[in-house]
Amino acid sequence: MASRDINVIALVKGGERYVFLYDDDSRDQALDALARHAANPDLSFSWYDAAVLGQKVRQNTPRPRRLRFGPRADRPA
Repeated sequence: MASRDINVIALVKGGERYVFLYDDDSRDQALDALARHAANPDLSFSWYDAAVLGQKVRQNTPRPRRLRFGPRADRPA
């Protein structure tokens, strides 16, 4: 089940602030938004900025929980 938490990444560059909010189900859309901003020549947001923030999005991917097994029923504990 996906988390309902909201992830936030932000960049302050000069007088501009770039803030991206996304949940665990919309990581790919967040990465797409970074690329769209980097491709926009009217913004100071660069491909380097997109790469750095994209790495943070990828690093923030939740890891699956490990299953813990109890002692086997056919063996003494």
